[in-house]
Amino acid sequence: MAAYLIVLAKIHDRDKFLSGYAVEAAKLVEKMGGQYLFRGSGAISLEGSLGDDYSAVISTWPDRAAAEAFWHSPEYREAAKLREGICEVEVQLIEGELTLPNSGEQT
Repeated sequence: MAAYLIVLAKIHDRDKFLSGYAVEAAKLVEKMGGQYLFRGSGAISLEGSLGDDYSAVISTWPDRAAAEAFWHSPEYREAAKLREGICEVEVQLIEGELTLPNSGEQT
C-alpha cells in the first residue's frame, strides 16, 4: 500500500531553506523512489494550534518501508542538518489510497 510523508514546516529563513535543504531533499526523494504530490506555502490555520504561515509538502512512496528507508537513510539525515536552526517541522507518515478528484480512481 502506498505511503505518504506529510511535512508541515514553519520556515524562518526561506532563501536559505530553498537553496540548501530543499534542493538536497528533492534529489534524495527522487533517488530513493519518492515523488512530490504537493508543495506549498502560506497556510492559514482554520483549526488547531499550529498557527498560520506554515509550508506543507506531501510526498508519496511505494510503501511505508520505502518512506522510512528514505527518512532514516544516512544521506537524508545529512541533508536534514541543512534545515537546523532555520525551520521547525512536524512530520507524519501514513499509509493509504489516494483518491483522485472526479475519477474514482485510487493509487
